[in-house]
Amino acid sequence: MSLLTIILLIVLGIFLFLVEFLLVPGVTIAGIAGFILFIGGIYFGYDTFGTPVGHYILAGSIVLSFITIYFSFRGRTWKRLTLDSKIDGKVSLYQEDKVHPGDEGKTITRLNPMGKVIVNEEIFEAASNGKYIEQNTKIRIIKIKDFRVIVEPIE
Repeated sequence: MSLLTIILLIVLGIFLFLVEFLLVPGVTIAGIAGFILFIGGIYFGYDTFGTPVGHYILAGSIVLSFITIYFSFRGRTWKRLTLDSKIDGKVSLYQEDKVHPGDEGKTITRLNPMGKVIVNEEIFEAASNGKYIEQNTKIRIIKIKDFRVIVEPIE
């Protein structure tokens, strides 16, 4: 086997590793084939040219792998692959001056155990006290704990 063939096997193995790592999630044929080609190229280097040249091929393969990893991390590769959207939503927190324990309202959605309620003409996300509460049921705020409005149905 020629030296050019061995180099091509190793380079193709590294390329398939990159495809596996950057494009195809999970362990797939590309990763397995890349591993086989990479190790096969090193093996054929030892088998064809003997131990001294095999060591050079092994060292060159390791150096080439590290250079490839370095440029993959250094380049804008990761910038292009990462999610770059901003989340501008916020949690529906109660406002202390608008809602107090004992205030009454009604459910907008069913509470199982979380849902939307309207109290003092403000909409809040609330939790029931462990019971299922149907939509359009009158409720009373029993407590506000850790920025969560806890309600119970009015019987």
